[in-house]
Amino acid sequence: MKTFFDTSVLIPVFLGNHQHHQASLEAFANIDRRSGYCAAHSLAELYSTLTRLPGKHRLSSEQAFLFVTAVRERLTLVTLDASEYLSVVEEAALAGIIGGVIYDLLLAQCAMKARADVLLTWNVKHFQQFGPKVARLLKTP
Repeated sequence: MKTFFDTSVLIPVFLGNHQHHQASLEAFANIDRRSGYCAAHSLAELYSTLTRLPGKHRLSSEQAFLFVTAVRERLTLVTLDASEYLSVVEEAALAGIIGGVIYDLLLAQCAMKARADVLLTWNVKHFQQFGPKVARLLKTP
């Protein structure tokens, strides 16, 4: 079974005090590169989030990079080429999708490209609006 990780699941893996830490960590620990996937863009999202957490929770750039490396070692990265990327943006425009939700649509397209059986996310509502092909993949850890 192929499992695609949304960034919303990857972030709590590395934050012991996060409400979703345990469930996210278990999902991450029980996967390998043959069955686990994420978007290459998620590495940048993970790094960005971990290095801009408030106050004492903020990680250094070095710590965040170690966690990015752990994701890279455990999951297969999925990328979209220029044509696929533009196609997703066009799909968003035609569907009236605006704002940051476009990033979730890009992740959903990466999950479809990987032929994932499951798309793990804590943001189910964001992904449900992308139609039944995506909605049937959704699961929380």
